[in-house]
Amino acid sequence: MAKKREICVIIGSAPMDRDAFQDVDMQERFVICADGGYDNAQKLGIRPDLLIGDFDSIQNRLPENVETIRLKIEKDDTDTLAAVKEGLQRGYRRFELGGVLGGDRFDHSYANLCVLQYLSSQGCKAVILDGSRKVFLLKGGRLTLSRMKGCTVSVFPFGCSSCEVTYTGLQYPLRQAILYSEVPLGVSNCITDDMAQIIVHSGDALVIVQK
Repeated sequence: MAKKREICVIIGSAPMDRDAFQDVDMQERFVICADGGYDNAQKLGIRPDLLIGDFDSIQNRLPENVETIRLKIEKDDTDTLAAVKEGLQRGYRRFELGGVLGGDRFDHSYANLCVLQYLSSQGCKAVILDGSRKVFLLKGGRLTLSRMKGCTVSVFPFGCSSCEVTYTGLQYPLRQAILYSEVPLGVSNCITDDMAQIIVHSGDALVIVQK
């Protein structure tokens, strides 16, 4: 009997580094391509389990042997959010998103940070994988960063005026400190321990880890 896949991968249409999923075993993931994300999957040699979108930005011809959900062009949800909601409907609670940041559509990049917040509000674990970057959204709780010594970490309130945080294992530790949205105090910290932690006591915090 095949092992049940527990993680849902969402691939968007933003430019992707070839090593974005270098540490990811796609055989253990359920892969959804959102619209032009299929082009990225083709370039990376990834076979999707599901295609979803209005397909207004796709360049390659859609395959005939992959489940496809075609959306209307005029809709409330972005293609990425529609893909996430489909993953939720299928029972997934852990998500990895790639191809959702960068390119010439800053508005879409911001919208996809909001998708992280949406997943967090649903009690899911999610991360954006963007080559040398990982992006998390914490709605309270604890994030453990293991084997990332030397990486840069930035933390910002997201969708709120402030958040209360504690850092351990970073160059500049904090203990129940308040970060305010109008003062980017949380930018460019550094992981100094093999096991670092960021705890969010209140508010929502966007955590960006850069190699």
